[in-house]
Amino acid sequence: MCDKICELPEGYEPSEDEEFMNDFQREYFRRKLVAWRDELARNNEEVVKYLQEEGKTCTDVADRASTETDMTYELRSKERAGKLIAKINEALQRIKNGTYGFCDETGEPISLKRLEARPVAMLSIEAQERHERQERVQKYD
Repeated sequence: MCDKICELPEGYEPSEDEEFMNDFQREYFRRKLVAWRDELARNNEEVVKYLQEEGKTCTDVADRASTETDMTYELRSKERAGKLIAKINEALQRIKNGTYGFCDETGEPISLKRLEARPVAMLSIEAQERHERQERVQKYD
């Protein structure tokens, strides 16, 4: 594993033809996760500014009610983003400790396609489906 940030070849994308979670793949996903986290953090900052501004400007009762509805939506969105940022930080920690990309249940590699679509994935598709089936069964018991 790279002790420092690896230089990726220009246009690099992980491939099934290379060793799973080699230095390039780890660095690729690390960059992807950091960029995603930074984007979410910027959006959260914008939400905070919006909420501060909107809270100051409303005087009409109808406008106030509409603004409060908008604020509730924005706060929920900010909360979801905060939870996602925590998951991203956990994924970055897994990259550091060498467990990123491997299923928490089986220890098997998570497919690159799944990691591309959901870089914070901790379960393989099969394990995730099994987990969801168990949740549905428990929900109806």
